[in-house]
Amino acid sequence: MAKVKKNVIFLKCSICDSRNYTSYKSKNMQEKVERKKYCPKCNKHTLHVETKIK
Repeated sequence: MAKVKKNVIFLKCSICDSRNYTSYKSKNMQEKVERKKYCPKCNKHTLHVETKIK
């Protein structure tokens, strides 16, 4: 079987802009990943958006 190549991405809180989580994304996905996750800084569930690793 062929291996699927994946990129590592950060998930950033949309309210406080802290990068809390890392995730994987396959190379053939074009749109940005958005997930509703818990932010320990905001102390509630917020929308987390994909950012690049610098």
